[in-house]
Amino acid sequence: MPTQPDIPTNIMAETQNYLVWTADEPDGETTYNVELGNVTLHFFKEEWDEFLKLMKTFAGGGHD
Repeated sequence: MPTQPDIPTNIMAETQNYLVWTADEPDGETTYNVELGNVTLHFFKEEWDEFLKLMKTFAGGGHD
């Protein structure tokens, strides 16, 4: 059975219930991951940048 490669990870932020981390994938791409309880969101770089822009807009009062 082939072995899984070790994928380097880096915790960017963590609270008691939530975690944001990156993973350096074997193909050279970095993925960004957000763990929210039982749900994990996975983003590629372009998606991550868009997600951060969305959250900044939301946090800045750009919502109803």
